[in-house]
Amino acid sequence: MPFPIDEKYIKETESELNVKFPIEFKNRMIKSNGGELSPEEFGFELYPFFDKSDRKRISRTCNHIGLETKNAREWDGFPKNGIAIASDGFGNQIILIHNGNGILKNEIYFWDHETREVEKIANSINELDE
Repeated sequence: MPFPIDEKYIKETESELNVKFPIEFKNRMIKSNGGELSPEEFGFELYPFFDKSDRKRISRTCNHIGLETKNAREWDGFPKNGIAIASDGFGNQIILIHNGNGILKNEIYFWDHETREVEKIANSINELDE
């Protein structure tokens, strides 16, 4: 079950990945760190930001955005400018991207692990949120 998160953990992830998350995405995650996204075709589990405030939150956020992005970057064809924010459990990812400057766009993209194609699916996280 998702729960609020302190913004300092988002800043830690930004520093770790050398990116800046969009305001809409940060605001959504501050209120509810993780949870489900339901684009029409698939249901996706939103990766949380790693919350080190206590053992329970560490356990609940161990599959965090930083770790999952690092893992995804090992896969053939995952975009170098992509940040993994959600998964369908079958290898497909919902991602944010930047133009090489580290400032992530609001737009939400689907990365297909089989075709390695990227497709825009929403203008912002708010369009996909429950």
